[in-house]
Amino acid sequence: MRYFIALSYNGKNYHGWQVQPDVVSVQEKINSAISTIFQEQIEVVGAGRTDTGVHASEMFAHFEVDYEITGDIAHKLNAILPNDIVVSKVFLVAEDMHARFSAVSRSYEYRIWLGRNPFLLDFSWQIHSQDLDIALMNEAASVLLEYENFQTFSKVKTEVYTFNCDVTEAVWRKEGNLLTFYITANRFLRNMVRAIVGTLVDVGLGKITVLEFRSIIESKNRSNAGLSVPAKGLFLTKIKY
Repeated sequence: MRYFIALSYNGKNYHGWQVQPDVVSVQEKINSAISTIFQEQIEVVGAGRTDTGVHASEMFAHFEVDYEITGDIAHKLNAILPNDIVVSKVFLVAEDMHARFSAVSRSYEYRIWLGRNPFLLDFSWQIHSQDLDIALMNEAASVLLEYENFQTFSKVKTEVYTFNCDVTEAVWRKEGNLLTFYITANRFLRNMVRAIVGTLVDVGLGKITVLEFRSIIESKNRSNAGLSVPAKGLFLTKIKY
């Protein structure tokens, strides 16, 4: 029987979602906790991979057992898991539901704090420029919806079957000193959102024009894009099935 886990996590102390040798990951912690509860080796499959230091306010994973689960498994998991990983729900799904491949879209937010805030150090990129042209940044962001190949914003030497992504939302919104970039697509490449944000900030600072931003996308060359902004400002916020 297949079950989904709905969870969230603070990525500060983890080398991303995926299990890797010699480092601590979120998936590793989930695997360990759920294997302890069921007294058998269980490995969960996540909806995607988040990089080192990236957070998730909504993440899903699935696992399989040969019997129907009873009791409050979410509560039991939370009793074992560290405080920076929280399971909100464990629920039965159809046998063909897959945490990764059944997802039709994923949404991320990137949060920039304009100024200094000691309480948001772990959850935003803090920059001191108040001169960002947000209207221009939104003009450039809208250009993303016209393209499907995003090799320019992919981490170099990443092995993928395609660089194509269907981006359906890309917009900046400002509330007080908090500037947030919202982006939704069917899939994302490694480092893609952070590279896009870095390049859009270059537009906002007047370092490149919107036309040059378009040319950067078309170049399919990572070295032409902007810096990869800090992971701590990035949140996986929504997965749709």
